Amino acid sequence: MERRFFIGTMTAALAGAMLHPRTGRAQDITAPAEAEPVLFSFEEVARIAADLARAPYVEPPSTLDPPFRDLGYDAYRGIRFRREADPWAGIPGFGLDLLPPGMLFTQPVRINLVEAGVVRPFPFDPSVFDYHENSFPPDAGQMPPGNMGWSGFRLRTVMNHPGFLDEMAVFQGASYFRVLGRGSRYGLSARGLAIGTGSREGEEFPAFREFWIHTPDQTGQSVTVHALLDSPSVAGAFEFILAPGDDTVVATRAALIPRRDLADVGLAPLTSMFWFGPGDRGSFDDYRPAVHDSDGLEMVTGGGMRLWRALSNPATLQISAFADRNPRGFGLMQRGRDFEVYQDAEARYELRPSGWIQPAPGWGDGSVVLVEIPVQSEFHDNIVSFWKPAQPLVAGVRHDFAYEQRFGMAPGDGFPVARVRQTRSGRSVNAQGARSYFIDFDLDLFQDQPDPVAVVSASAGNVEHPYVVRLPSEGLLRLAFEFRPERTDLAEITARLETPDGSPLSETWLYRWTRE
Repeated sequence: MERRFFIGTMTAALAGAMLHPRTGRAQDITAPAEAEPVLFSFEEVARIAADLARAPYVEPPSTLDPPFRDLGYDAYRGIRFRREADPWAGIPGFGLDLLPPGMLFTQPVRINLVEAGVVRPFPFDPSVFDYHENSFPPDAGQMPPGNMGWSGFRLRTVMNHPGFLDEMAVFQGASYFRVLGRGSRYGLSARGLAIGTGSREGEEFPAFREFWIHTPDQTGQSVTVHALLDSPSVAGAFEFILAPGDDTVVATRAALIPRRDLADVGLAPLTSMFWFGPGDRGSFDDYRPAVHDSDGLEMVTGGGMRLWRALSNPATLQISAFADRNPRGFGLMQRGRDFEVYQDAEARYELRPSGWIQPAPGWGDGSVVLVEIPVQSEFHDNIVSFWKPAQPLVAGVRHDFAYEQRFGMAPGDGFPVARVRQTRSGRSVNAQGARSYFIDFDLDLFQDQPDPVAVVSASAGNVEHPYVVRLPSEGLLRLAFEFRPERTDLAEITARLETPDGSPLSETWLYRWTRE
């Protein structure tokens, strides 16, 4: 059922009670004879979410009619949005594509366009697509829309080539969205919310059920999107203000109203893929040296510590939690930016974006959580990061969060510290059962300076022979050591570079070793 926002005078004939379009409860729509214009805003979405949260969860219908029913991957890719159907066709510098249902995307999504605060519902229309002749009948575009909805949308802007509308972001599937900065290709994904990720009970996937897409602002610098989230455990309102650039910045705020106490919630989640890299190449028979969308979790704690957790593809599910208070930032990063790192001319992993989360002040106590899931190929995301509050989000109470998300080739913390460029490891040639590690840092900070002190420790087992060596032609300073696990099956290893008096000169490298 459509929800409309009335502008101007509301007559007495409309006064009284009617059913809420989602909860089915009676609502009072009595208004003064001369009502003020109602302009759509984030708070309106928050009110809708609060109404949803007070009612039992209702699973939306997911029945698709032909030709969208039972589509495979190739057939779905054969549906293309026609650029001349763009509702922003007259707006310079931006474009909007609507995305069809089908394949994995079976639940309808409502789309509304907002112009100067006024909402206009944009119902599903099969005629805005071209259909590949090998998979669809000639009259596919003339099929009635039935009760189907869109599956999402794509935002375009002029970013890489003058006069060409490049893809900037796509919102599609549950609460997933992907964002590009200048020069990057799609890789990692962001989400509105994560619930139960990595838990034995299984993960719940909240979904964006409705979007309000605002006409780009007059300066052409940003686009605002509001979204309504719903799931069995929570309803919520989101605001995304996307500003394209070298790093595309997404100013984000959320109002969450749980249906139950949420102790397993993840805020600002990022999802990525790590199959293998130089740190664990031994068990992968592949022509490429590395295959991943992200190679590490970067963190800046509330106290200013700069951490780098190298990712892995573990033999069993691994969950790491880094306790903190008011974190300054965290994100999944892709630091290898040379083709030689991956040698993949099709996937171009060196162009996959990094994602950086900068929380607003006041997030309080909690943990940056990293989930690493075993995978056997590059076709499945297996890495998730998010912020988990220390205290559950209480049912029936509104919880507000704000943060900035950055996506591009080099977002993150700009503090002048030596950063980890790559992690390598292999079987030691010096001792049976031992493993050699080589951590490459930026050399720039050590030019014309004495060698730093290598500080390496492990929670179990033994660390032996740490040393540093300069590789000036590569612009690297390499820290090397050997790790002897002895009888342990798991060890947390840390390494960093310091001055002789103990002041940090680099990020602190973190790694979880597990016996396979």
